[in-house]
Amino acid sequence: MNSTQTHCPTHFNHNKYQAAQPVAIEHRQWPNKSLTQAPIWCSVDLRDGNQALIEPLNVAQKMVLFKQLVAVGFREIEVGFPSASQSDYDFVRELIEGDHIPDTVTIAILTPAREAFIQRSFKALKGAKKALIHLYNSTSKVQREQVFSLDKQGIINIAVEGAKSIKQCAQQQGETQWRFQYSPESFTATELDFALEICNAVNAIWQPSANNPVIVNLPSTVERSMPNVYADQIEWFGRHIAHREHIIISVHTHNDRGCAIAAAEMALLAGAQRVEGTLLGNGERTGNMDIITMAMNLYSQGIDPQLTLQNIQTIARQVSDLIQIAIHPRHPYIGDLVFTAFSGSHQDAINKCMKNYSPGDIWEVAYLPIDPTDLGRSYEEVIRINSQSGKGGVAYIIEQALGTQLPRWLQIELSKKVQAQTERIGAEISAQEIISLFKDNYLHSNGLFEVTHYKAEQVKPEQDRTEFVLRHSDKSIVLQASGVGILDCFVSALADHFALAINIVEFNEQTLQPNSSAQAIAFVRLTIEGHDYTGVAEHKDIVMASLSAILQGLSECFSKR
Repeated sequence: MNSTQTHCPTHFNHNKYQAAQPVAIEHRQWPNKSLTQAPIWCSVDLRDGNQALIEPLNVAQKMVLFKQLVAVGFREIEVGFPSASQSDYDFVRELIEGDHIPDTVTIAILTPAREAFIQRSFKALKGAKKALIHLYNSTSKVQREQVFSLDKQGIINIAVEGAKSIKQCAQQQGETQWRFQYSPESFTATELDFALEICNAVNAIWQPSANNPVIVNLPSTVERSMPNVYADQIEWFGRHIAHREHIIISVHTHNDRGCAIAAAEMALLAGAQRVEGTLLGNGERTGNMDIITMAMNLYSQGIDPQLTLQNIQTIARQVSDLIQIAIHPRHPYIGDLVFTAFSGSHQDAINKCMKNYSPGDIWEVAYLPIDPTDLGRSYEEVIRINSQSGKGGVAYIIEQALGTQLPRWLQIELSKKVQAQTERIGAEISAQEIISLFKDNYLHSNGLFEVTHYKAEQVKPEQDRTEFVLRHSDKSIVLQASGVGILDCFVSALADHFALAINIVEFNEQTLQPNSSAQAIAFVRLTIEGHDYTGVAEHKDIVMASLSAILQGLSECFSKR
């Protein structure tokens, strides 16, 4: 064993971590509840999201993003940390002095519980019609003991003094309609009874009322537990906070464990009313809660998300360009591949469900949680073909492009040709390449024979006598036969003339879409001397299409003999 192997256990040691402790809560209610409406949304893209960027946005870029957030429908937008950043300060001033803030929107800024920072924050907000001042200080045991070297009362004093300062500054700037928000930062790592104590102490200063509710934001600053534990914490807090009827409980979840959305959704079940997050989940470490995904989750359950998301593909790309973070192709709802099926069984199920779906129906399509067209996506993007794809996907591509439904036996046959091509090139094959493959193999015009015309007459009930004229190598061949129906006569005439055993095994004919140059298409599978052959043909006349398809099968037989 080498030295690296010997020391591996000391570098990956789960024993140095402690499991999150469950909340002692009796008769919890949230597991039996369902979400029925959207929360109050607050975008923190311009503050928390911006702080997490390698290259923070400049004022002009922030203005572009602000206007996008307004267009999406946010009514609360945290626009920066003006007491700590000159760029944020300048941006807040531009928003106010340039009159860029709609009357329906309240801007918010973040400030720590420090007098100088609070004073500068109010200076930045001077002249705003409406503003939300968001006060925070760290409350967790590790922060108290190792960062601030203060006991619980010392931490409470910081929060209370900050609340007093904010109240006094707000009174001095009475032209603005003020709202207050407090966050016990690192709430999930703070003892619940202490988080409750410090929030009650702050609210004792601010005096929440029906006309002046206070937002108490309970952040999962670092995600430490499963989402159900966070929900228990929220429900416990809501049961015990003073003046609950005048308190708006807000949540701000981070994604360290990959559960920020689930935690926020469960928190709403547990009584939270407001959710903070960013459009693409951008934030420190693994990111903030992704508002797009959570809002679309509500939408997929029949709940109006109260945000304008039908153009979210365009907005998401613009945001991605601004923050210089690419959108993962599997990002929920907006990734390039999230409505795409490569698997054959998935494609077959989607194809069948789509045939049964009509606009206005309740959406029930296998493997597609929502209708892609709701977000400006097309059905043509849904099914893409590689070596893992099957007959259903190939059939879907042909149907969408040519307006014809391939019979099952031809789906199987064509899919084998497509799979062979994808395996040969080792890559995905485009829809146009599939269409070309189909036309080259089945709709080519280089058959050995061509039917120029036919004439049928009924000689007795259930018996026709038909004459056919074929062209072969610039020569005409006249065939005659009797039988039941034109196709039966045609096959009999060909069998007699060429001395071959010919039988129709499968036959299908369809009319095509009005914009097609042809009006009909016919598919036929023949056995000739015990071997299978396929013929496909288009024509303005459905009978001629059928006769031509039989000749295509015969031509294939002759070309292989």
